[in-house]
Amino acid sequence: MDDVIVVDGDGRLLSEAQPLLFADDLGVLHGDGVFETMLVRSGRTRLVDAHLARLADGAARLDLPAPDVDGLRRAVALAEVEWTTSGPYSVDGALRVVHTRGRESDPGVPTSYVTVSPVPERSVRARRDGVRVTLLSKAHDPDVAAPWELSGAKALSYARSTAALRYARGRGFDDAIYVSSAGTVLESPRANVVAVVDGALTATPTGDGVLAGTTQAAVFDVAARHGLAVRYRRMTPADLVAAEGVWLLSALTLAARVRQVDRHVLPEQPKNAVDVEKLIIEAISTP
Repeated sequence: MDDVIVVDGDGRLLSEAQPLLFADDLGVLHGDGVFETMLVRSGRTRLVDAHLARLADGAARLDLPAPDVDGLRRAVALAEVEWTTSGPYSVDGALRVVHTRGRESDPGVPTSYVTVSPVPERSVRARRDGVRVTLLSKAHDPDVAAPWELSGAKALSYARSTAALRYARGRGFDDAIYVSSAGTVLESPRANVVAVVDGALTATPTGDGVLAGTTQAAVFDVAARHGLAVRYRRMTPADLVAAEGVWLLSALTLAARVRQVDRHVLPEQPKNAVDVEKLIIEAISTP
């Protein structure tokens, strides 16, 4: 089997060695596109509908040609089958859907494709061991939503996020959490921040310019069904340090327990506290 499963926007299975993108694709030239990443576990891709809905919403925010959601759902299904039948069934897969504006020389015709590859080792390690994070300031006012900032879109233009992660790793941390110009917690470059504050599962309001997390929303739905308190509220770094638990939630890592915030080593979670890891397994139990 190829190390990477590739399905193009027309639903054709390609070899990973086959050319897929033209040199003038605007997703490559300008990062002008959106993407979604999903977990393939035990033969099923998780939270597909939520991810494809966010992809379509992100495309609208970037004024991209609308993706063929039904076609992409079929491409996801084909990639899923190929991964689980040709590859190591016990290995989690990272399934990515990419949708770009298409070629500069052929405006109006988008490019879409799906890939599956093994979940990165860093995600597996973060699930198991947790993470140490550093706080990074971001010149963002949570009370001002400028449309050109593309808040809420999972855009391909990811250079700032990767630069932030390189900076964090260079300082000896595993990840980072952005803090707004108003001193409020935003998100990680690749995950949502969730904390247990005053007994309630708490996340940053999406109106503050953070990406609406599919995994985080699924966890909140499950928690609410169990009668647990959930809320969207602005948090400060002091809230994280004093919380009963802090996690970074994302599709591939699922839940990474935050063990340290800058110089502050966080205490172990109290007994009988909210078990986010258990909630997230239930949240992804259905596709």
